[in-house]
Amino acid sequence: MAAKKKSFEESMTRLEEIVTALERGESTLEESLSLFEEGTKLAASCSKQLDQAEQKVLKLSKGSDDTPVEQPFEENLP
Repeated sequence: MAAKKKSFEESMTRLEEIVTALERGESTLEESLSLFEEGTKLAASCSKQLDQAEQKVLKLSKGSDDTPVEQPFEENLP
């Protein structure tokens, strides 16, 4: 059975826990490697979720008849 996909917030919380554990330096090498691998996967998942959220962002501007017009979000805004 597949594991339930964590929310962005759950993933970030777990990632913070992993960083704290690694910074303490009390884990064995094997435990540290396992934590690092889990953290890497969580970071990639969070990055993917942020990319997907960014793609959903729209810019609203005023149309010629003063009604709102949706346009794709552009990264290089002035």
